Amino acid sequence: METVHRKTVKGFFLAALICLGFSGSASAIDTGNHAPDFELPGTQGSVRLSDSAGSVVYLDFWASWCGPCKQSFPWLNSMQEKYKARAFKVIGVNLDAKSDDARKFLSQVPAKFAIAFDDKGVTPRSYGVKGMPTSFLVGRDGKIILQHTGFKDADQGMLEKQIQAALESKG
Repeated sequence: METVHRKTVKGFFLAALICLGFSGSASAIDTGNHAPDFELPGTQGSVRLSDSAGSVVYLDFWASWCGPCKQSFPWLNSMQEKYKARAFKVIGVNLDAKSDDARKFLSQVPAKFAIAFDDKGVTPRSYGVKGMPTSFLVGRDGKIILQHTGFKDADQGMLEKQIQAALESKG
């Protein structure tokens, strides 16, 4: 019992440190600025933002312990499918300290989009992520169009309109 309790407490503090680590010295990236490039290991090999140059990218930072993240995946899957022919890509960046936690999540809530793993939390710091999930819509020119924190059903219409506008933009 003591070991289970210690693991639970350790997991809680690790999750709290991850969240606090994103809010300390990190500063949010303003819209109009270039999205920082990254290269991370993924479920299908290396994932680099720069490999998506010329596409509209919905960059989603998530973790296995995040309830709204679980709710967002079916919507992200549908957006990827609906707009992929128009050079739209969803990239999910997992922030779990152990990729096994993410893989268990993905076995229950499959992703039909690119998944990358950042167990060190470097990428969310460079983006100024402060909550889960946090998403960035990146235009074809590599500039951030929108930052959105959280996810609820009521957000879907507004987010899809932003995606459509980005896809129609010449920039």
